[in-house]
Amino acid sequence: MRANIGFKSINKLAIPALIAGIAEPLLSITDTAIIGNINENATESLAAVGIVGAFISMLIWVFGQIRSAISSIISQYLGANKLDEVKTLPAQAIAIVILGSLFVLAISYPFAKQIFQFYNASGEVLVYCITYFKIRIFGFPFSLFVFAVFGIFRGLQNTYYPMIIAIIGALLNIILDIIFVYGIKDLIPAMNIEGAAYASVIAQITMAVIALVLLVKKTPISLKIELKFHKEVSRLLGMIGNLFIRTIALNIALYFATTFATGYGNEYIAAYTIGINIWLLGAFMIDGYSSAGNILAGKLLGAKEYKTLVELSAKLFKYGLITGTIIAMVGFVFYNFIGQLFTKDPAVLEQFYHVFWIVLLSQPISAITFIFDGMFKGMGEMKYLRNLLILSTGLVFIPVLFVFDYYGLKLTAIWIAFTLWIIARGIPLIFKFRSTFLPLVKE
Repeated sequence: MRANIGFKSINKLAIPALIAGIAEPLLSITDTAIIGNINENATESLAAVGIVGAFISMLIWVFGQIRSAISSIISQYLGANKLDEVKTLPAQAIAIVILGSLFVLAISYPFAKQIFQFYNASGEVLVYCITYFKIRIFGFPFSLFVFAVFGIFRGLQNTYYPMIIAIIGALLNIILDIIFVYGIKDLIPAMNIEGAAYASVIAQITMAVIALVLLVKKTPISLKIELKFHKEVSRLLGMIGNLFIRTIALNIALYFATTFATGYGNEYIAAYTIGINIWLLGAFMIDGYSSAGNILAGKLLGAKEYKTLVELSAKLFKYGLITGTIIAMVGFVFYNFIGQLFTKDPAVLEQFYHVFWIVLLSQPISAITFIFDGMFKGMGEMKYLRNLLILSTGLVFIPVLFVFDYYGLKLTAIWIAFTLWIIARGIPLIFKFRSTFLPLVKE
């Protein structure tokens, strides 16, 4: 039976995935907006949230790749009508990633000062970084568990439950942020940056608990860990390994961007923090269609429905381009208002408005790149994605950043580098996809 890839069917997966996808960036962007408006040392605190956010995002992206690996394998088995053969794999995968996250927590916590000195943080900004990180890092294992469960749901073609979990987590984080950061008179003292960290951790724990309950109650997947490794564990670990290396390359780009912005001064890193959070929010909004591509591409590949796979790519290209353009247009309409949501500091706003237009123009380009990236993950093409990101970072992002920084463009240099980096990642994916599957359709 031919898979349904109509507009309604795609959006049934994409829209809940879109909402679920913005959970993590929304946690960070909420912290950014609320911290940027506190009364004491708002700029220094905002800078710290940006630096720590970059590091924790790096950890989550590196280890959170298990979501794509699990989703890819389960969706392919589902497409081949062999789901019963893979039911015991997720429990082993979750155990592996949780043990890894606890190891990272144990080795990073004592070296918080050294980690953020490596990011060029100093003085009050460094103090705030350490304070924020030593609370926020305890949410890391819970975030990875949620990512793994989301991967299971995606593989089962279900994006509804991840959406419910994400909505609850995001709303809880916003409410707790306001309460803990600003305080409640005569009841809860204002905790400023510490309050933002506590709010995020509680939200992440809550999401993990709900994810666990839904997984156990609503799916056929068992969380009983069998001592004998599943036959797909080696392929899963291979996928995770390739994505691990790929994500390190991605975070090398983010590290250089954050370090350069920090070196320019507090108002620059604060402006960069706002910009990168908005860029990531846009990326995760596009993640709805990227997730649909991930989910359906794996299933169609497993079922060997190559013609439908090519049709899917054309439809997602169109939807992504339209969505990215809408995001950019909304940003331009509310250009000044958006900046003032995050800070009232004139120096920070000046630097932010100087580059925000580049962030917005990159949205349609990013949309197309992320959609094909999602499809390749769904098809298990992790090695190709790894090599492409390594080359894009080493041959495009870093050289472009250094060249434009040399000419004194500062934040503009960073965002030009990001834009060209996204283009360098997207164009080869489109050519690779078409050269692989168009001949199979004609056979």
